[in-house]
Amino acid sequence: MSVQITTELVKELRDSTGISVMQCRRALEEAEGNMEKALAILKKTSSDIALKKVNREVKDGRVAIKTSSNKAVLVSLLCETDFVARNEDFTTLLEKLTEKALSEGIEKMKAGAKEMIDGVIQKTGENIQLGISYEVNGNTLGNYVHNNKIGVIVSLEGGNSELAKDVAMHIAAMKPEYISPEEISGEAKKTITEVFEKEIASIDKPTEIKKKMLEGKLATYFKEKTLLDQAFIKDGETTVGQLLLKNKAKIKEVKSYSV
Repeated sequence: MSVQITTELVKELRDSTGISVMQCRRALEEAEGNMEKALAILKKTSSDIALKKVNREVKDGRVAIKTSSNKAVLVSLLCETDFVARNEDFTTLLEKLTEKALSEGIEKMKAGAKEMIDGVIQKTGENIQLGISYEVNGNTLGNYVHNNKIGVIVSLEGGNSELAKDVAMHIAAMKPEYISPEEISGEAKKTITEVFEKEIASIDKPTEIKKKMLEGKLATYFKEKTLLDQAFIKDGETTVGQLLLKNKAKIKEVKSYSV
């Protein structure tokens, strides 16, 4: 007999981890509603999302990006405290790892990372781990790093590097969960609909009014989560989608990571 995964359970797990609604639901389904097991599943399977409130060992760190003419690499290095994240040995280590990833490739960088990291662990006395690393290739690349904590690489078809950088900056600020409306699954829509239906249920309004309220909430929610529908941070009158269209550009690839 399958366990009913309530929206309250999903919300509780999402609030404690910061992970997306859909990943929380899937983890709870796999764990048959057991919160502790769901947390363990998320911790085990998480790739590009930092489990800020679950993983207490390396909850700080730094992100760096380096580029060549047609390649960009993002490397994250994790530690226990912001004090070490600002330490010169730590920042120099990240610089070397990122340069190695750009010149020799991410796999070769990973292969030699442990030896480089161990020396800095000895100096700082903190646990340091290599985090997520990405490589993006393309003719039109742009990137943005915010406060050394959020890194975004954008590859475009068409447009120019300045536009790609602007889109990367927008993504760092607005943190969209989807690139386009087509990426939103039926399962995601169903889950969010259930959340908003519960919110509206207690409101003393006619059914038809409630239906319109629900439609409005859903439209607003997904517009705020979808890159192409978001108002561009440098021009609130234009969406990112309209900006790209105006410049005859399309999103080819996006990679982002936040510590």
